[in-house]
This record gives sequence, structure tokens and C-alpha cells, in this order.
Amino acid sequence: MPARRRLVLTAATALAVLLGGCSDGAAESPGPSGGPTRSAVQPGGDPERQAAELAAKLTDEELVGQVLMPYAYGNDADKVSSGSAAGNKQYAGAATPAEIVKKYKLGGIILVSSSADDPTAGTNRTTNVESPAQVAKLTGGLQAAALSLPGAVPLLIGTDQEYGQVTRIKEGLVQLPSAMALGAGGDPAVTEAAWKAAGAELAAIGVNVDFAPDADVLGTQPGGVIGSRSFGSDPQLVAAQVAAAVRGLQAAGVAATVKHFPGHGHTIVDSHSSLPVLNQDVTALERGDLPPFVAAAAAGVGLVMSGHLDVKSVDPGVPASFSSKVLIDLLRTKLGYSGVVVTDALNMEPAEQWPAGEAAVRAILAGNDLLLMPPSLTAAHKGLTEALRSGRLPKTRLVEAATRILALKFRLAAVPRPGLDVVDGPAGKAAARTAAAAGVTLFRGPCDGALVTGPIRVTSAGSETARGWLEEALKAAGAEVVATGGSEVRLIGYGKGSSDLSPSAAVTVALDTPYVLRSAKGHLVATYSGSRASMQALADVLTGKARAKGSSPVPVQGLPTRAGCPG
Repeated sequence: MPARRRLVLTAATALAVLLGGCSDGAAESPGPSGGPTRSAVQPGGDPERQAAELAAKLTDEELVGQVLMPYAYGNDADKVSSGSAAGNKQYAGAATPAEIVKKYKLGGIILVSSSADDPTAGTNRTTNVESPAQVAKLTGGLQAAALSLPGAVPLLIGTDQEYGQVTRIKEGLVQLPSAMALGAGGDPAVTEAAWKAAGAELAAIGVNVDFAPDADVLGTQPGGVIGSRSFGSDPQLVAAQVAAAVRGLQAAGVAATVKHFPGHGHTIVDSHSSLPVLNQDVTALERGDLPPFVAAAAAGVGLVMSGHLDVKSVDPGVPASFSSKVLIDLLRTKLGYSGVVVTDALNMEPAEQWPAGEAAVRAILAGNDLLLMPPSLTAAHKGLTEALRSGRLPKTRLVEAATRILALKFRLAAVPRPGLDVVDGPAGKAAARTAAAAGVTLFRGPCDGALVTGPIRVTSAGSETARGWLEEALKAAGAEVVATGGSEVRLIGYGKGSSDLSPSAAVTVALDTPYVLRSAKGHLVATYSGSRASMQALADVLTGKARAKGSSPVPVQGLPTRAGCPG
């Protein structure tokens, strides 16, 4: 083995421990079938120094690979259907996810899925998450592919696990309430504990990057596209919640990602389909949008996601994700952020105004370190390679980006990876229940006693799953649940409006943003989430077993912002 390659192998193998710290002092990483491959090399020393030493030894091909984080077709690293193989060949020129990792010497890969009520579904061309066991096997196979390469540099494996509407892995993991529900709870300690429990589950199945939490601050008027993905409309409340979520995730060994820099909350246009415009002046931006990102940076957040947003006061007409004025002058220089910057998905419409190769080069030159979901992996890789060879893309810029990515991997290596026994376990369920209960908000109705008495009939607009969970929880609380008659509890789900309200409802419950409640009659409650834990907490409030303690994190026209029922 040549001396240079031997040095790379020795240094890079140390990174493999991010796949799992073991109590007996030896590191384990998943083998090709998901089983462990032993490594005696342990993490230690300064992550930045180690990363710089390793990045300086990587070949040009390895440097290009480190900044790419595509998706892939197939639910297994090595065995995929013929349709998935065809999709992979068209996208990346290789048949399986493992082959794609090896071909491009990737720095990372994202796991995706989509559903009808997911506002980000349009960018997800496939789905490769089914269950915790399947994801654990898939991530093990992907890491084995990366570690089989001469450089032996493991992957960042990410997913969008925000909880609420944008949640990729919905089956088999404890589901936290949405960010807005946590904002309503208003207790950073509860938020941190909930996200630490969620992070432990993700780490256990091999996911080490979460593209969460959402750091966008909502405007004071309804109609924005972010909705309950945000913690609320108060910049300081959102900042405290974001920092708590970051601390929780990263304590569990999962790198958090705050998005969408410099803020998507005051827009009414969806950046998946067109370029939103931020008309705030610099002062308004600094006061209203940036505080959560500043708080996240202070909490040591692993990644900041650049948004496809036209920031008129900084670089008009240029998406922030392609603007050095936003990413270098504002984020790096003015705010002092030194971690990894990752693009929002490059297969979104604002990024596709350029061919995939050109977009990849522009994004790196603008200050992004990691390129997420290029629309063609083959073209993106070719564009970066040709720009590097021609001198348009300085090698120092790629080394800088790779160094940040490798340093993140070294920092993750210091956190032991939990076993699969934490998945869907009692600790996670308890944390989710506590978080959900803290956020239930009573906009109108008595604090004391049950909101409904006698038989209860649950009806739903938009969430039959939540309806079933609520009926189950009501029965467990001793209530009589009936199909006809009784007092109606009306659940209003994601994307539903005033036309979905029931004039006969004794209680109307908003399972997403609470704005619909301004048109409702009777008692009014918001859970901001349709998770099982939220429905259990709602049942306790409906039957008088618990008080609603939440306070709305957004103003609702015509309704008071209740500070919660004490006790």
C-alpha cells in the first residue's frame, strides 16, 4: 500500500466509531448484512485538527464525494427491485445504494419517504424507510459500503424527522408532537428531553443527521407555508426551543440541522415550487428571523440548511442557497457560524434554474459544504470534477468543505450509539407524553372539570388515525365513546379549514395550526399535533383528568392567547 494511502486509511478508520461506541472500549460498525465489524481505533484528540489532517490527504475524487449527499432507490443497500435498480442507474449510473456509495465515494446519503399530507413530498422520488429494523439494516449496509473503500470514511446518514407533518419514519419509532406543540408547552427542558429521546432512537437505527429542528419564525398572520413545523411567532421563544432541540438531539449523537436560513417563516410561497421573497429589511431580519439561528449556533448545532429564498435586503434576486452574501458575509462572518452548511434539496424548483452540474458548482462556491439531493448525481459529480480540474472551483474550497464535514463526523464519534432496545421504549414514550401534555391549549372553555360529559362522539376532518387514537385514549380514561349521538368532539387535521368545522361540535380541536378555531363554536382546544401522545393528552383534558397547560405560540384573530390553566 502506498504511504499516502496508508495514512488516509489509518486516520479515516478512526471515524468509523461514529457508527457505535461500545461499553467494552472497542468500536463496532455494521458489516454488509448489518452485523458488526470490529475496529480497535478509538476517537480522541481535537476533531478539527484530525479532520484537517485527513482532508489534506484525500484525493480529488474523494473530496468531491465528501460534499455530495444524494438519495437512492431501494430499501436495502445491496438488494433492490428491478424498478429501484433502474431508478438508481438513471440517477447515478449504478444499480444499488451500496454501489452508488462506492462509485462516488460519498460523504453522505439521505433516507426519504413521502405521504399525501407531507408538504415536502414533491422532492422525494422514492421511499426507502419501512421500519426501524429495515432502516437499521439499510444504514448498516450503506456504512459497510463506505468503510470498504480505501479511504474508509463513514457516511453521514440523514433524514427529515421533524415530527408533525414532515416525518419520514412514522412506524415503530416514538412520535413527538409537532414543533408548534412544543412551542405551546414553552418549556425548553421538556423539549430537550423529548428530542434527546427521539435522537437516541434515530442513532440506534443508524441515522446520524436529522434535518431538524425547523428554526423559522412565523409571521403574525396565518397563511405561511411552514405552519406547525415552526415553534411559533415569537423570535425569542423559537430561539429557546430550537436551542433545546439541538442540545437534545446532539446529546444522543445525532447532528441537528436548523433550517431554512435565513428564515422561511414570513413567506407565503413554498420554496419547493418557486422562489419565495423575503422583503424584510436587515433590521427586521436580525430581530425577527435570525435569533433562532444564532441560538442554535451557540448550542453547537452541527448543520445549518440554506434556504431557497430571495433575501431582498441582502442579495436581491439570488436564492440564499446560492448567495455568498448570505452564506459567507452574513452566516459565516457576521454571525460567526463555523459548522457545516448544507443546501436545501437541489431538486427543488429554485435550484433547478441551472443544470445539475452547474448548480452544484455554484452552491459550493457560494459557501455550502454539503449538497443535498442533486437532481442528477452523475451530472453533479461531473460538474464539480470538471470545475475542479479547470480551476473554476479552487481545491482549497473543497478541502475547507470536506474538513467541516469530517470534523462533524469526528464529533459524532465521541457519542456512544445506543442499542436497538431504546426504540419505541418506555423512556421515549414518557418523554413524548410529557411534551404533548405540556402543549395542549384551551382557547375557550373551563379550566376545571371535564369539557364534555356523558357519551362522546369523535368526528374527524383530515385525520382518521388521530381519531382512532383519541377514541382509544378516551375509553382508557373511562369515557363512553359512541358512534351516534353524544357530545361531538370534532378534530380538524392538516390542511383543513372553516368549511370542515361542525356546527354541532361541543369541542373543536385543531390538530395542526390553531387558526381554524377562530371560526368555530363551543369549547376550543389545540394540540397542534395528531400524534398518539397528543391524543392521549387531549383525552385527559376532555375528561377532566388534567388541565390544559399550553399557551398558543401564535396569535389567533379574535381569540385570547391563553396562558394555560395552572395546576
